[in-house]
Amino acid sequence: MNMNRVVVGDKWSMRILWLCAVGSDVGLWMVAVDRQAHNRSRVLAESFEGHGCCR
Repeated sequence: MNMNRVVVGDKWSMRILWLCAVGSDVGLWMVAVDRQAHNRSRVLAESFEGHGCCR
């Protein structure tokens, strides 16, 4: 009887661990997308400055 509690506890702890891992991956992905968007807008701004169209 006590063994079943341990198994259920392990199952839930594994689910929580996976949830944390997936949440961490999503957070890192969002940071990467944000940085990519900032870099893209910076490159576009620099290319416009190089042509002298936005003074």
